[in-house]
Formats: sequence, structure tokens, C-alpha cells
Amino acid sequence: MNANSLIILDFETTGLSPDNGDRAIEIGAVKLENGEVTARFQELMNPGRAVSYFIEDYTGITNKMLSKAAPCNEVMARFADFIQGQNLVAHNASFDKRFLDSELKRISSAYDGQFACSLLVSRRLYQAAPNHKLATLINYKNIASNGSFHRALYDSEMTAKLWLAMLDDIQQQTAVEEVSFSLVQKLAKTPKANVAKFLAHHS
Repeated sequence: MNANSLIILDFETTGLSPDNGDRAIEIGAVKLENGEVTARFQELMNPGRAVSYFIEDYTGITNKMLSKAAPCNEVMARFADFIQGQNLVAHNASFDKRFLDSELKRISSAYDGQFACSLLVSRRLYQAAPNHKLATLINYKNIASNGSFHRALYDSEMTAKLWLAMLDDIQQQTAVEEVSFSLVQKLAKTPKANVAKFLAHHS
């Protein structure tokens, strides 16, 4: 599977961990096919309880907005259909994967793709970046941005731009014609000190 054909997703949530009872409140995703965005998914979802002022302030998603949204189970059923058959990417994927797994488990659903983390890949490729937050990396790579971070669709779209920039950089540092998803997964697990050797091995 090529790394430029997949789905990039982002959750906004009531807190940090579904193990502590936190729920998703928004899902955003973009579908890439051969490096082009061909579909988008964005929905708020009602977690069945109020979110904190901190989360309202952090995301701009208010309790009033959520009160009009469909419940999590309905939104996640639609999202499960959207992602079937696709590999998945998120920035800090361990966070988003936990919520995806938790919300899909509640509706007895699953997905058949694999996950990759753009944050881990960026730590290997851009070791001189000030940090590896999404907004910092967008700035670091001079990628145009004109929206608000911490909304799910916008973060997905920015992660997609970053992901494609990273694929270009991998391609330039190797001789591979098309970067495979498995190559990027392996790069994400390569110790930072060995990245140059890893890329040279593929050139």
C-alpha cells in the first residue's frame, strides 16, 4: 500500500483518556488518493454529558453546539464506513487510536487498516525542529495555514499537508519511486541516531 493513499484523522475529546471515561466530541478526517484529498468527514458528536470549560475554550466546541449534535454511536457508525479498507494516520496516533478503538468497541465495530503516527515520523525526519507539535511543524515546513488548530477537520487537513511533505522528503532522501506505508511505519520505529542509515539503506 502506498503511503499517499489513506485516511488522516483527528479527534477532539472530553479529556485525555477513554480509560477514564472520556468520550469523543468531534471527528474530522481527509481521504488521500495518490496524494490528493478526495473526500472529507467532519461531525460533532454528543457524548451524553457536559464538557468542561477548559475543553470549550481549547477547542471552541461548546456544550450548546454538542447538544444539537448526533450521539457518538450514530456518528461513529458513519465514520466506520468511511474508513473501511484504508490505512490510517494521526498526529500523536496513540491518542486518536485509543479513542477510535474505544468508540468503535461501544458499537461493536472495528476497522481493517493499520495506523501510522505523523508525530513519530516527524521526530525522525525533522530532528532540528523546535518541537513536534502540529502547528510548530506546519510553520517549520513553511506550509500555508489559515485556520484554527484544535478543530478536528482543520487539524486533519494540516496533518495531511505535513504527511505529504514528509513523504516528499523521504522520497528525496531515498531512491524509492513510491513510499510505501510499511516503510513509513518502520521509519517511525527507527532510533533517531539510525535514521540516516535507514534512509541510505533504501537509496
